Amino acid sequence: MSTRFFIIIILIFAYSACTMQTSNDRQWPSYRGSFAAGVLNNSNLPETWDAETGENIKWKVKVPGLGLSSPVIWDNKLFITTAVSENDSSGLAPGIFGSIGSVDDDSEHEWKVLCYDKLTGEKIWEQTSYVGIPKQKRHPKSTHANCTAATNGNYVVAFFGSEGLYCYDMDGDLQWKKDFGVLKAVFFAVASAEWEYSSSPIIHDGVVIIQNDVLENSFVAAFDVKTGEEIWKKEREEFPGWCTPTIYFDEGKTRVALNGYKHRGGYDFETGEEIWRMSGGGDIQVPTPITGHGMVYFNSAHGRQSPILAIKSSATGDITLPDTVTSSEYITWSIPRGGSYMGTMLLIDDYLYNAGWNGSLSCYNALTGEHMYSEKAGSGNSYTSSPVAADGKIYFGDDKGTINVVQAGPEFKLLAENLLH
Repeated sequence: MSTRFFIIIILIFAYSACTMQTSNDRQWPSYRGSFAAGVLNNSNLPETWDAETGENIKWKVKVPGLGLSSPVIWDNKLFITTAVSENDSSGLAPGIFGSIGSVDDDSEHEWKVLCYDKLTGEKIWEQTSYVGIPKQKRHPKSTHANCTAATNGNYVVAFFGSEGLYCYDMDGDLQWKKDFGVLKAVFFAVASAEWEYSSSPIIHDGVVIIQNDVLENSFVAAFDVKTGEEIWKKEREEFPGWCTPTIYFDEGKTRVALNGYKHRGGYDFETGEEIWRMSGGGDIQVPTPITGHGMVYFNSAHGRQSPILAIKSSATGDITLPDTVTSSEYITWSIPRGGSYMGTMLLIDDYLYNAGWNGSLSCYNALTGEHMYSEKAGSGNSYTSSPVAADGKIYFGDDKGTINVVQAGPEFKLLAENLLH
């Protein structure tokens, strides 16, 4: 059985000074926190730590199985998902390599949701959502538990792709579940290259939103978090993608932003009506949109293009840009190359940050698109994960297990390098 160390460094210190009950703006309810922003201030995070000596580490636990999901937190409860197999010895293969093939791990797995006390690391409860042979294979860099859970303080929702969508109350009691059949998360050019699912659910105003861009029958849908009842569902014509939706606002109206290649777009939160759409960019979509300054920021990188786009929240209609054009009525600015393949960007004040597979950390002016810097930190390892930030410090985790801490701002300043192992 594969086991991964789950070392709570960033999030635990972000919450260590909080009381057992915290306001909603101090929670970390979904992938990259509220609105996928990846930022939590007034958190007293350390710049340095030592995984071997325990310096500046609150606690660490072994989590069974394999998972690339991130932890989510509400008050004193921390939730994470995993997939456990007694026979899978394949492990993970971090870094850059050209293989598109799948891992042969057709053994029985258990898909689990685990809840820990965020202050002590003690396990509060564990639930097994599904048991069986995986319905889809995974890429060597992937797992069968890639989707980050979501919570609103009353419920926690876990998505395991082809193995189903599950909703539990905060004590671990199953409330409802949904089976969407086999969701073919594959390389669009080679359908036999199965890479597994990773689009995380989000919860907003009692509604669960999922983005399901797969080889066949892509859709975006909304469900009542209490009952699982479908509120709306809209078909999408899209290549397989691994993006998570984001909520944004336009003059008091709530919208849902989805990244994509054929169909990047905005939808009405209440009805699912399409508000705007745009095509182009990287042809394998992974990053999640982020919002700020009255704009929704998108990035991507695979194939011919790797753009960063600053799209106004007021956008309507088809806003696809002609070749060589970089701005329009609804697109404040764009750059054709600069986006990252995997990582979601960070917005801190007036600057955007991202990390690339080439090991480069980059900064752009969020209002104008001006390139401020691209630098390599430490040994310049590749980046697959997305950065997070707190109190003017940005934490970039590379594929070799080093967390590079960088000062936020238009000039590059490396503060520290910390190992997770």
